[in-house]
Amino acid sequence: MRRTSIKKWVEATKKILKELNFNIVEIKDETATLDGGDVLFTGKEFFVGLSKRTNQQGAQIVADVFKDYAVSTVEVTGTLHLKTYCTMAGPGLIAIGSSPHAQNALKQMQEMSEHSYNKLTLLDDEAANCVYLNIPEKGHVLLHRTAKEFPASAKEFEKLKDYTLIPVTNTELAKVDGGLTCCSILLNKCT
Repeated sequence: MRRTSIKKWVEATKKILKELNFNIVEIKDETATLDGGDVLFTGKEFFVGLSKRTNQQGAQIVADVFKDYAVSTVEVTGTLHLKTYCTMAGPGLIAIGSSPHAQNALKQMQEMSEHSYNKLTLLDDEAANCVYLNIPEKGHVLLHRTAKEFPASAKEFEKLKDYTLIPVTNTELAKVDGGLTCCSILLNKCT
C-alpha cells in the first residue's frame, strides 16, 4: 500500500471514530512499532506479541493507554503475529493452534496471567484466527475458517454447541498472510 493510500485510510478511520466519540491515541514515539495483529484483549487483560511488527516500545504504549488492565508481552516465533495462531473464541475461551510456536505462546500467556482460560486447540494454526461476536439477538457468534480449508479444525468449532458458527472462506487473503481478524474492526459502542 502506498503511503498516500495509508494516510487517506488513517484519516478516514480517525474521522469515523471521532464521529462515534471514541478516544483516539496516536503513537508519538517514532521507535515504537505496534500492529493490531499482535494485540490480544481477553476481556480481563492484554497480551501483546513481540514480533517483526511489534516491539517492546509498542507494547509499553498499550500498557500506558490501558492502565486498568494487566499487559503482558509474548515472544512470537514462527509466524507474523500473535493472532495468527491465537484469538479469543468467546468469553474466557482461547482458540489456539497446535504447532510448537502456538503452544509456546500459550504457555507464556498461562505463566504470566492471574486468570485461567479454557482453550480450544485446533490442528491448524491458521484456523485459530477467528472472530468472536456477542450479538444481543443472536448470542455467541463465531466467524471461523471453513471445513473445506481446515476440516479437522472445523470439527473442533462444531463442538461449540451454544454458538452460531459462520464459516468464512479466506483463501485469497491468506495468500498474503491475512487472517479473519485482519478484515475486522470491532466496535463496542452503547447507543
